[in-house]
Order: sequence, then structure tokens, then C-alpha cells
Amino acid sequence: MMIKILKLCILTLHITACSGTKQVVKTTALTSEKVTMTKDAMKPEQLIQPGTPKTPEKPEIPTAPEIPVIEEAAMLDQHEQVKEVFDHSLWNELLQKHVSEDGKVNYKSFKSDASRLKQYLDSLSKIGPSPDWTREDQLAFWMNTYNAFTVILILDNYPVKSIKDIKDPWDIRFFKIGPKWRNLNEIEHKILRPMGDPRIHFGINCASFSCPRLSNKAFTSNNVNEQLDILAKAYINNQTHNNITANKIQLSKIFQWFAKDFKKYGALIDFLNKYSDIEIKKNAKKTFKKYNWSLNE
Repeated sequence: MMIKILKLCILTLHITACSGTKQVVKTTALTSEKVTMTKDAMKPEQLIQPGTPKTPEKPEIPTAPEIPVIEEAAMLDQHEQVKEVFDHSLWNELLQKHVSEDGKVNYKSFKSDASRLKQYLDSLSKIGPSPDWTREDQLAFWMNTYNAFTVILILDNYPVKSIKDIKDPWDIRFFKIGPKWRNLNEIEHKILRPMGDPRIHFGINCASFSCPRLSNKAFTSNNVNEQLDILAKAYINNQTHNNITANKIQLSKIFQWFAKDFKKYGALIDFLNKYSDIEIKKNAKKTFKKYNWSLNE
């Protein structure tokens, strides 16, 4: 009897064990099947594990407008100097060396540099200004030419007390510009004055005490307008040459000799008032000073 009961217990345990094993296998199979189906059904972004931050979608970047191409010429500084058509640097160097700020010329020291001055004069003689040169290039060239040949005229006759001690100083055809022989009068009256700028009378120098000073800077197309304004203002307000009050003016004879030039754009007093430190009345009394032709040394 005991043996029968023992066999029955063993049989019961075996059935229970087998039944449990089948359940585990079945459950595992179901789980595996479920996961597989879920993976197939889910979209890729739904597979992100819990706790992993979701990468934000990149916003659309608007297309930037095209940057216009700036031409090289447009990028130049507005104050950048234009290229000179003629090199006046040697003349500038000589002026800096032998002429003071107030226009006094050291002809003795200048004479020691006569060969270099003639080198500059030769460069002037080899070229005639072209019609396509700018007004500023023309002004600079001819005023430098006038002044440089005036200096060599004095040096060739030095020592002299006045340019007027030289016979016909303004009518001698002692130099060439291009193919033509020239004189100082021709440059002043046939070339410079017809250009219509009365300020040229402050730019050219007649080697005399009463003349507007010889600038110790060479004229260039870049500086000519500024320099002529500076020279005009300096001369008009220099009491050695002009005595100006509101009601009475005593002027250099330059303003008498070349009155037509200074009245080109209005009355003489209108021109003077552009540069005078003192406002001159329209009805101011006007006289002229005696001109001193002594050498400007």
C-alpha cells in the first residue's frame, strides 16, 4: 500500500513539472512573438529608449541674399590720390632744400644744385602737355615750369639785385617745352591766364620781393587747388603787400595790373572777401602800393 502511494506521488510531481515547463516555454514564445511584431509595426523614432532626449528637428535655414560684388575702383578711399601724369618730385626736393616757408630763396645754395635743377628742366622740355591732361595737371605743369625757369634765369645771371637787371627777362626765348621755344610771358599770358583761374597770380613767382611767395612745395594735380587757396589767403592777408580794413584797402599792384582776371566772376572786393580775414565793404576806398622788384632772397 505504501509503495502504491509513493508511486502516485512521484507521478503527480512529474506531471506538475512538465506542465510548468510548457507554460514557461509558451509564455516565452508569446513574448518573443509580441516584441517581434511590435518592432515591425513601430516607426524608427518610436524605438528611442525611455530617458533618451529626442533630437529636435533642424529648422529650415533661409537662403541668404547674394552679396553684390564691389568693383575694385569702388572700394578705393574717396581721398585716395590720383596718379600724376608728370613727376615733379625733383623740383619739390629742390624747393624744400633752398626755399623757406615764407618764400625766401637761397640762390647761393640753389646754385650748388644747378645741375639737378637743369635735370628737372630737361624733363620739362622733353614733354609737351597733352590735350587730354586734366585742368589740374595743366596748371601744375605750367606753374612749376614758370617758377623753375625763373629760378634758373636768376642763377644764370647771379648775383643780381633784381630780375629787372636782366635784359627782357620775360621775353627771352631761352627754353623749349616740347618742340617749341618758349618765354615766361607766353606761359603766363597765353597759357595760364586763359585758363580762367585768377589764383595763378599767387602761384607763379617773379623772383621779386612784392611778388606772391615762391611756394616751397611743387604743384601737383593732387595739391594744386589747395595750394593756390593757401597762397591766395597768405598773400592777401600779408600786411607787407596789402593793408586791409573794412572801409579802406591799400593793395598790391598785382590787383591793378590783372584787374580783369580778378573781376572775372564779380567785383574785385568780392574776390578779396573770399580770402580776407577782414570783411571789406563794397564801397571801401581803394589805392595801390608801390611794387618792390628787389630779389626775393
